[in-house]
Amino acid sequence: MILDGKNLIAGRLASFAAKQALFGNDIEIINSELVMITGSKSNVMAKQNERQARGHPYKGPFVPRREDLLLRRMIRGMLPYKQSRGMIAFKKVKCHLGIPDELKDKPTTEVKGANITKTQTLKYIRLAEVSKLIGRKK
Repeated sequence: MILDGKNLIAGRLASFAAKQALFGNDIEIINSELVMITGSKSNVMAKQNERQARGHPYKGPFVPRREDLLLRRMIRGMLPYKQSRGMIAFKKVKCHLGIPDELKDKPTTEVKGANITKTQTLKYIRLAEVSKLIGRKK
C-alpha cells in the first residue's frame, strides 16, 4: 500500500499506517517531508526541542532529525513495538523523501479525513521545516 504524505496531518497518517501494518499490509509512505503537524509553530518546536534534549547523548533516547525517520518514529509510537507483533508490523513500514523511481507510476491510497484542508485550524507546520529547525544535517 502506497500513501502520499502531501498535505496530510501527521498523526492521522501515522495512526492509519500503524493500523494497516498491524493488519499485515506493507506500507510505503512517499513525500514524507510534505506531511503537516497541526499546532502553532512555537508549541510544536517547544515539544520537539524538549524531546531532543531528553536523556543522555551517549545512552539515549535517540530521536531522529530527518523527516522520513521522524515520521517513522511517530508511527512506531502507535504500535506495540516492544511485542513481537509490533516489531513485525514496524518492519513493514517504509518512509521516503520525495518519490522513489520504483514507486513513480504506482497508484496511491487516500487516507480519509487526514487532509489538512479538512481541518478548521490555520496553525500547522511542515515536517521539513521542523526537521530543519531542530538541526537536520544534509
